[in-house]
Amino acid sequence: MPRLTMLILAFLALASPLRAEAPLPVEFVAVERTELTFDAALTGTIAARDSVDMGFRQGGRITEVLVREGDRVSKGQALARTDPLQQEQALRVAEASVAAAEATEAQARQALERAEAMLRRGVGTRAALDAASQGLSAATGGLAQARSALGQAQRALEDTVIRAPADAIVTARKAEPGQIVGAAQAVLSLASATGREAVFQTADTPLLRGAIGAPVSLSGIDFPELRMTAHVTEIAPLVDPATGSVTVRAEIEDAPTTVSLLGAAVRGAVHYPAGNGIAVPWTALTAADGRPAVWLVDGGNRVSLAPVQIERFTSGMVILRDGVRPGQIVVGAGAQMLYPGRKVTDAAAAAGGE
Repeated sequence: MPRLTMLILAFLALASPLRAEAPLPVEFVAVERTELTFDAALTGTIAARDSVDMGFRQGGRITEVLVREGDRVSKGQALARTDPLQQEQALRVAEASVAAAEATEAQARQALERAEAMLRRGVGTRAALDAASQGLSAATGGLAQARSALGQAQRALEDTVIRAPADAIVTARKAEPGQIVGAAQAVLSLASATGREAVFQTADTPLLRGAIGAPVSLSGIDFPELRMTAHVTEIAPLVDPATGSVTVRAEIEDAPTTVSLLGAAVRGAVHYPAGNGIAVPWTALTAADGRPAVWLVDGGNRVSLAPVQIERFTSGMVILRDGVRPGQIVVGAGAQMLYPGRKVTDAAAAAGGE
């Protein structure tokens, strides 16, 4: 009996290496250099491409605010007014000054004409003619000054009314009738009636700098049915120190101009070519001595660890900078079950053979 037990143990000892060397079906991934794309998911809001805060050139007491948030306005439309009493009085004074200056200039011109006629008849003097000429010059200058003051008074009266500089949408009403406002203090905010852009805040990355002109697919968060396309027009050159992110702007090509879309939250997906490189499935990645590595398959279908340098991660893939070269085979799915020298077989080929 002991002899039989020893024979059984010896047989098992000889048979176990054979079982350990049975090829393990794994995924074979051919290493090749491929065209890469940069994909980024962004979240932001819809804004008007052009917006402006409107205020009065001169301070005063507001008498009327003629529009509310969400109103559409046309170019030249009156939006708000301040009390014009002082400006109207100044305008009447300026008009009277112009009338007086015109009368003075007319009298000086007549005096010059008389002096010239008397000199021609020999009853006048050169000194009288020179004096009349100087009087006309002074009167002409006074008239020009009065007319300039009249123009200023007219503009001051016009400035008591805020008018829309172009077709626009009122996005904010910042003052009410009776309120005293200073010069250039914001009373209304306007957004252009056309032209929309998506504004994103995203982490900075060197690859992002090549995204100018890249297409962006937009979908609404507040409006799930909303689908739009855009292209990147601006990337802020500096990182915002408060948020640690950069601002990306994308002009929307087919945005509806409804007021409700301003400020709406959207998701954006940007895709653009990012050169070429070596991409392997994330399942191929393992570690050796605390460093990233992959399992290389040699000509005898045995594996060995190869340290690699990772450039970046993408959706489902790992972009490698160094460690493998085109033409080699690495293990994808099934890499977690390997050890150096383990013999493997291509699971896809084995399944096809069956």
